[in-house]
Amino acid sequence: MFGGNMQKAMKQVQKMQADMQRLQEEMAEKIVSATAGGGVVEVFVDGHRRIRDIKISPEVVDPGDIETLQDLLVAAANEANRKAEELMNTEMKKITGGMQLPPGLF
Repeated sequence: MFGGNMQKAMKQVQKMQADMQRLQEEMAEKIVSATAGGGVVEVFVDGHRRIRDIKISPEVVDPGDIETLQDLLVAAANEANRKAEELMNTEMKKITGGMQLPPGLF
């Protein structure tokens, strides 16, 4: 009675798992960036939210005001991480069809 439907459901789950694994691998190669201070600081983050690069304009480097540079770095890194998370969520929705998965599953 349920045999055909169960097999179909299992195949769909297996395909979804394979697609999620592929997405995890692809996300390491996807890069997002964010700027702060009108573009004087830019942080590049991969899809796994690891910082890949930071660019700092020379005019923002003031030895007498390190705190501002630190604040700009934090702001740009946080925004880049937010964008990476948003990218992952968007890509995951394509795979799951919008179905909510338990936190930490992927």
